[in-house]
Amino acid sequence: MSPKAKPSFEKSINDLEKIVKALESGDLPLEKALEKFEAGIKLSRYCNEMLDEAEKRVTLLMADDTGQPVETPFNVES
Repeated sequence: MSPKAKPSFEKSINDLEKIVKALESGDLPLEKALEKFEAGIKLSRYCNEMLDEAEKRVTLLMADDTGQPVETPFNVES
């Protein structure tokens, strides 16, 4: 295991939500608000990268025999 393991997507989203609530409260001094904002941007980028990776994996798993992605409609009712 690496010395500093990356947080899970779920933990990152939870941390991002806490930052948003803190910023929305308006109770933070400017410097603290900027620190929170910067941390939020980093978390947002990290989560976006994780979602992109997940999409690539799903596309690969859904490929046909020739390696081409197969798109099928998502049916919530089934």
